[in-house]
Amino acid sequence: MIDDDEFELRPDADGSYDTRTRDTRAWVVHPDIWKSGGNARKPELALEEAEALGHALPGLEVLGGTVVRLPKVHPGKLFGKGKIAELKAHFAAHEIELVLIDGPVTPVQQRNLEKEWGVKILDRTGLILEIFSDRAATREGVLQVEMAALSYQRTRLVRAWTHLERQRGGLGFVGGPGETQIEADRRAIDMQLVRLRRQLDKVAKTRTLHRAARAKVPFPIIALVGYTNAGKSTLFNHLTGAEVMAKDMLFATLDPTMRRIALPGGGPEVILSDTVGFISDLPTELVAAFRATLEEVLSADIICHVRDISHPETEAQKSDVEAILESLKVSADVPRIEIWNKIDLMPADERAALINIAERTEGVQALSAITGEGMEALISRISVMVMGDARVEQIELSYAEGRKRAWLHEQGVIEDEAQGEEGYQLTLRWTPRQRAEFDALK
Repeated sequence: MIDDDEFELRPDADGSYDTRTRDTRAWVVHPDIWKSGGNARKPELALEEAEALGHALPGLEVLGGTVVRLPKVHPGKLFGKGKIAELKAHFAAHEIELVLIDGPVTPVQQRNLEKEWGVKILDRTGLILEIFSDRAATREGVLQVEMAALSYQRTRLVRAWTHLERQRGGLGFVGGPGETQIEADRRAIDMQLVRLRRQLDKVAKTRTLHRAARAKVPFPIIALVGYTNAGKSTLFNHLTGAEVMAKDMLFATLDPTMRRIALPGGGPEVILSDTVGFISDLPTELVAAFRATLEEVLSADIICHVRDISHPETEAQKSDVEAILESLKVSADVPRIEIWNKIDLMPADERAALINIAERTEGVQALSAITGEGMEALISRISVMVMGDARVEQIELSYAEGRKRAWLHEQGVIEDEAQGEEGYQLTLRWTPRQRAEFDALK
């Protein structure tokens, strides 16, 4: 039997247990499928993440969740008869309307479970697609999500429509059944995908033109990547002064945001890019659809991998991010900074030890994007990396070229300046990028 603790209802913020129906009442089920060698993640933490995904979708009231341990997957219904009966009783008792299954569910399993339980079923991929659909704000984001959703729906078409076969003319043994409804639906989806792909190609061309324009007036691109809810947007806002949505919520940021900023302390100008967060078992449909957006990471000069170092599975999250970067074919040669964020959530003794380890580890910076601790060190590290190929040059500017001289002062690249009869003699320390930008000035 299932323990009551497994089905413990979550109290509201005020500590009460409000059972009024405000939104769709949902329950999360995490199938803990036994594998040889053991699971990489603890099922309780996986369930916690799945519940957080449910809370991230407006209109859902996630009442709680349970881990169901499975020695093997039952092909037709995923779970065994006894477990299905126990879950059915619980769902009926608490008037559950939607069950979120944290894992892949085949179309046949979904249909059978919905029939057994009398509720709607949504698997992990479907839930993530719903969240992305709700969050997409730009035209590109909307198109990408729609393409991913259609690709997913195409795989969910179950051969349950044989009664809707369209008959061709002629005798039965000559003509036979014509196009079935499932084939018609699949063809309609394929046509829609072609149309969306054409629209997305146009948007992608515009993005390519913007990228080419930036290349003409080059600024180093700093891309923030990381697991969802690692604090990328909070860090982005701290560095840029922008107001990108930053919440303690999975996938708070979906559409990429870019800002041109001058690093404090006379540092160079850079473009900072905030990207969509990654997650374990990210649907392949989404990876493919968002490849165009993530191309900003491919063109980055420095990649900042932001980690929630306070999370109990931070190492597993790191592996997930690195796997996705590898699947995107991001070169290992691109300089990287591993940012250990949220040190403010660590106990004092652990935080001190963590900062000490980070200081002795190359390419690692510990900080808190909320409190600002460690931010100056990060900015200094980025400045050194950007200016790493800086060289000293001497140039002359006429007195009429005041605009160029003002730009050099803004960049903070002037080390010495003297006035001559015809203009200024300047000693500069700058990067090839800054030199190219200077040459583009009129």
